[in-house]
Amino acid sequence: MAQDAAYFENRYNPRLAVPDYAQAFERWARRSEQARQEMDSYQDVPYGPHAMEKLDIFRAEGLSKGLLMFIHGGYWRALDKKDHSFVARELVKRGITVALINYALCPTVRVEDIVLQTLQAAAWLYRNGSNFGAPLGKLYVAGHSAGGHLTAITLAAQWPKFAADLPKKVVQGAPSISGVFDVSAIIDVPSVNVDVRLDAAQVSYLSPAFMPPATDAPLYIAVGGDEQEGFQEQHQLIAKKWRKVIAGSVPCPGDNHFTVLDRFADPESALFKTVLKLVEGSSETG
Repeated sequence: MAQDAAYFENRYNPRLAVPDYAQAFERWARRSEQARQEMDSYQDVPYGPHAMEKLDIFRAEGLSKGLLMFIHGGYWRALDKKDHSFVARELVKRGITVALINYALCPTVRVEDIVLQTLQAAAWLYRNGSNFGAPLGKLYVAGHSAGGHLTAITLAAQWPKFAADLPKKVVQGAPSISGVFDVSAIIDVPSVNVDVRLDAAQVSYLSPAFMPPATDAPLYIAVGGDEQEGFQEQHQLIAKKWRKVIAGSVPCPGDNHFTVLDRFADPESALFKTVLKLVEGSSETG
């Protein structure tokens, strides 16, 4: 039986499920402004020629243990790295260098363009992270929502084909939060696809669920316990398709699509401790 547009909106439009979502955006922006004042940073560093190909780098306090590239969400069409500086604050305190990237937004570009920009940012950080105090070869990627999708893409990338100077394993591991791993689901969400313009021909090369992971780099996955059914199913799908590299499914009980990102920045949360475990290479979970 064919489903109508409302069915897909209810499964994949978080703004319907969380009426006070604007408060989350305001909270993130407020916390981010304060965080930028407290951290040693380099703002709007270009990683490519496009006006949106910029990143902010927050230096680790003390000796850096690794470099984490964070990719913001917004369904490939909204938000900005400046709204997410807050995710770096507690990681920086614990010796992790954090880079937040921007990318061009739909509808001015297509999702495949954003994928290429994301890979360009990761390649740039792999080559240049040591100039900002990060250890060479210890690049990790994390992202939320659309950023979770792009995070998985970096683990599926054939890096030597992308650039001859890159090794097979550019990214050492990643946590993906509330990601979309089969983009075919978004084709039927009118309020989103009006801007991102996904079609059936793009599904195979834009969906991590249908790509093999390129290396043994571990992927941690997280989804809020109160998120919509669509995001729950995406979580289960990547857990099945990428089971050989799934290092863990991080519980986030009681969280919706927006509050789950607050857990990423909360040093007492399982999600935050997972990031530390990944970067530090420690078995301690807190």
